[in-house]
Order: sequence, then structure tokens, then C-alpha cells
Amino acid sequence: MARHDRSAGVVAEFRLPALKIQQGRGRSLYTFAMDGKLVPQIATVSRVRRDERTELHGYQRPEVLAHVAAIRRYIETDESPLLPNAIVIAFDERVRFEPGGTDVDGPGYVETGTLVIPFVDGPEHHRPGFIVDGQQRCAAIRDANIDAFPVSISAFIANGTADQRSQFILVNSTRALPKGLIHELLPGASGALPAPLRVRQLPATLLEKLNFDKLRSPLYQMIQTPTNPGGYIKDNSMLRMLENSLSDGALYRYRNDEALPYTGEMLTLLYNFWGAVEQVFPDAWNKPPRRSRLMHGAGIISMGYLMDAIRHARDDSDGLIEVDEFAADLKLIADDCHWTEGEWVFSDGVVRKWNDIQNTPRDIQRVADFLQSRYRQSQTTRGR
Repeated sequence: MARHDRSAGVVAEFRLPALKIQQGRGRSLYTFAMDGKLVPQIATVSRVRRDERTELHGYQRPEVLAHVAAIRRYIETDESPLLPNAIVIAFDERVRFEPGGTDVDGPGYVETGTLVIPFVDGPEHHRPGFIVDGQQRCAAIRDANIDAFPVSISAFIANGTADQRSQFILVNSTRALPKGLIHELLPGASGALPAPLRVRQLPATLLEKLNFDKLRSPLYQMIQTPTNPGGYIKDNSMLRMLENSLSDGALYRYRNDEALPYTGEMLTLLYNFWGAVEQVFPDAWNKPPRRSRLMHGAGIISMGYLMDAIRHARDDSDGLIEVDEFAADLKLIADDCHWTEGEWVFSDGVVRKWNDIQNTPRDIQRVADFLQSRYRQSQTTRGR
């Protein structure tokens, strides 16, 4: 199975009987089997993380220890354990397929041969493969008190990290994969994605910039994601705000459905608006939601609707609205807002203590309608 060569960096070469299966648009899938104890020698797990420049690396969540332990106990039993699902591995270009060279009766899209996989010395991230699906099973086999456990493996040659991320999302999209992880991976994914994920790719891209643009974004590292767990703003709240505005609000005009969206203009508008929010409501800024309803889902989403209303009211202005222009309009309704203390006195006569506002559709709509109504009244008073 393996050919040993201790020269240079390559210490071994796995040569495994495999099937090459042609799939859509020239993609090939390789199916083979090997001892699960040896999988860590050819593939590793690409952990999702950000470097010191906030660039995203990897795509896998941490091991679920309870799940790994359960699989390990099953494998170690004497009851003929069976793991029928294949491990999915994305290989880089160092892996190659050698055709068998003999005619075999069968469909034309299947070819027999040998998959050649280098075994490379050095850190784990130098391995030629990354596990796309099956990390818990691999970990269980690795730790199990057994001599060997053969597994089925399906593999493909990836066209870079973006391709790996896309395949990881597609493989796991029907399972209980954390939505936050999918949202964080979407901006760097490529290729065909299901329609629901394609719809979320643009707002996820905007969210990533809002959260990790250190030089321009007033929301830098304030949004809670798998790689930024200390943020106070829930990523779902920010995504809903962005999706609402992209659907029929201030960001809609920059979508450019016939070509690439004008994300630069979108981000400038968002940076300017949230920079103005920080100026006008400093006491409510960057605090836990229990201390500031501005950072709460109800506050984020309702303020997004107000951003759309201000953009609409200034529709005759040239170019993008500047920070000071947004701030001037926000000051008109500042006294009506009770993000950290006091009571909201809504137009329908309902009075709610500031921390009684909840992240429910009814409360969000109530706050949003109130803010927009007060803003329109201020516009009439000011005579704009």
C-alpha cells in the first residue's frame, strides 16, 4: 500500500486502489478504502480561525467530544461495528490518479486505477488532504483501543481553499451545522451553492467587513461569530438588518442584479450610519445587550429600518450620506430613545421599561415603527 522513501521531505507514498468517477462539469470523485488509523497521516482538520490580520482560515468546528466518545465506545465493542458512511477528504494538487490501463466492463464514467497520496513530514497543515466530513469518526478511530479499522473514503481534488469551504458547506448544509459557522464561511466560498445560501452570501460578506475592517468599521469585532465569540451583537441580528435593507431599503439601490453588487458603496453607507449611531448614543454603544438594548436584536434591526428611512428622506442628496449628516438626523429622535434606562412611550399608548424590550417580531416592529414615526414628525417640524 505504501512505498517508503526517506529522502527529502516525502517519507512515504500511499498507493491505493481506487475508482475515479466522473461527475458534472468535469469534476472527478475518487473512492477508495484505507485503515482509519492511517487517515491522520494523509489528512488533517482545517480549524476555522482568524489570524492577526483577521483573515479567515479553515472551516471546521472543534471536535464534539461527547460525539467522539460515543463513536469510540461503539467501535471498541465486540458487536461487529460498522461505519458505512464515507469520510470525505479534499486533496490538493500533490495527489494524483494513475489509470489502471486495463479494459473493464462497466459505465464510461467509472475508471479503475491507483490513487497516489504523498505522506509528508512536518506540521499537520502540510498534509495533502483536509477532512471535509467525518472528523468525529476519524477522531474516534484515532483514539480507539483497536489495531485497525478500515473506512471508506470519498475524495476530490480541490481548486483551493474556497472550493474546500464550498464543499464543506454543501456536505453539511442538511445537517445540524451551526448557522454562525456557515455564515462566516460563505464570503470565502466559491462555485455553485443552493439558492438559500446564495441569498445569504452578500449579507454575510457585508457582515464580515463590518466585523473585521479595523480601519473603517465602527463595529470592529463587535459582532459575535465562531471566530469572534466575545462580540456583543448576535450575527443573526446583523444579518437580518442587512437582509432587510438589501431587500427594499437603503442598500437595495447598490445591488446591481445584472452584475457584481456595489459592495464598496454599501459598506461606506453602513460605516457612516453606524459611526453616527456611535456618536449619538455613546452611553449605549458596545455594551452587553442586558445593559443596552441598542446592541440587542431589537435595537440593531429597528435602527436598520431607521437607516433606510433616513436614506429615503435624503433621496435628493448627491452621493452617499456622510457621518455628520446621519448624526444630525439621529439627534432629532435621540431623546425618544431609551436604550439603557427609562421607559419607551409608544405611539399606541403602550409604555415599556427599557429592558422589557425583547427580540421578538412584535417588539422589533413596535420599536422600528416608533423610531420611523418620530423621525418623520421631526422632518415635518424641521420643514425639510
